[in-house]
Amino acid sequence: MNKTIVSISTPLGKGAISIVRMSGDNSLKIAQSFFSSKKLDYDKIQPNYLYLGHFNFNDKCSEKCFMVYFKSPFSYTGDDMVEFQVHGGTILTQKIVDSLINNGASLAQQGEFSQIAFENGKISLDEAEAIIGEINAESESELKANLNLADGKLKQKIIDLQNELTSQIAQIEATLDYPEEDFEKSVKESIFNSINDIKKQLSFFIEQSNNLKYINHGVNVSIVGSPNVGKSSLLNALIGEEKAIVTDIAGTTRDIVNEYSYYKGIKFNFIDTAGIRDSNDTVEKIGIEKSQKSILLADIVLCLIDGSRKIDEYDEKIINLVKDKKHIIVVNKIDCERKSQKFDDEIEISAKDEINIELLKEKIYNMVIDSSIDFNKMMVVNQRQSEILKSAEEITIEILNNKEESMDIISMLIKKLWNCLGKITGECENESIIDLIFSKFCLGK
Repeated sequence: MNKTIVSISTPLGKGAISIVRMSGDNSLKIAQSFFSSKKLDYDKIQPNYLYLGHFNFNDKCSEKCFMVYFKSPFSYTGDDMVEFQVHGGTILTQKIVDSLINNGASLAQQGEFSQIAFENGKISLDEAEAIIGEINAESESELKANLNLADGKLKQKIIDLQNELTSQIAQIEATLDYPEEDFEKSVKESIFNSINDIKKQLSFFIEQSNNLKYINHGVNVSIVGSPNVGKSSLLNALIGEEKAIVTDIAGTTRDIVNEYSYYKGIKFNFIDTAGIRDSNDTVEKIGIEKSQKSILLADIVLCLIDGSRKIDEYDEKIINLVKDKKHIIVVNKIDCERKSQKFDDEIEISAKDEINIELLKEKIYNMVIDSSIDFNKMMVVNQRQSEILKSAEEITIEILNNKEESMDIISMLIKKLWNCLGKITGECENESIIDLIFSKFCLGK
């Protein structure tokens, strides 16, 4: 008999409802000690049915609430489960949890419900990671990728690859068991053709994962330029809000201003910086140093030029600072007569009148996001999966470079590849990976 665990599965604090979740063989027995309802006969309880009744505390107080019973194996964890839906409140929900613990349940550890679900075959390791991703998603693209993962799309691809590798191992075993049969050459040819196909599939997944940084954390866009060229106005136009202070006085922005907006499901983290020039003002000098540092840390730099005046030494200095970075020359104030020189691949805008702002966002997007990536089909969602796929690809290369080795050596390498792929779904022998992933879950999940 497995232990029965309990935890609050909704955020702590005041709210409309809180859910207390309990899983394990004794869930229903423990619930029976507290919950009563006129329509409930525990000998004939209906799974997946929401009962309205009372949670009766030992001090003769009671809470009007709902209870639902999920019968094994048709539950999230695969074990018997009971959930109580009660009025939201920190003391109330904790009192319910304490009552259940005092009657035989154990307080669940972080991610323990999901780890039990994994151990019972209800979810795979990649699906568990998708659940974390869904909860923590901060952009539409990140959510879409995690929804695909939760739907088991990557899991099925990996299982298909592992099944193919299992078939290859079986072919090798046949050649070893029947050495008198002269078909080792044809078996090798079949194996290496298959490994080459697997390598192509892995390369595709890895290519997808190159955008992971932008999907999960957004694109860092630094806006730089000399004083009073319209950096703060551009920030306000890009995010659609008046967040940065705009004046005609040069040097208004003296510190980094961070704001964000979304474009095509990708989060753009915009950084408005202090105007870069020579200054004796201590505070402004610190701001200028931060501006220069933001250039180094940005994924893309918007080098803003005032098109209504000629280029000066500060503009030239800034252009030189960004030349080795991924950047866009943005010429502002096209609502005025143009006096600045033309630049290759520039984009003209008016930050004040918000002219060509959407074109600028599209240009930023196209410079960092692979146009071939379809976020509706994205399956690799984190760095761990990406690194495993890269390791697997290296093993395929190792196999293809050892065509002249014995079948024993080739079989060993294929098994190594099978186990490497299994680290994604949990079909492997490394328990420490499993423990690490579930430790990232919150209590009650």
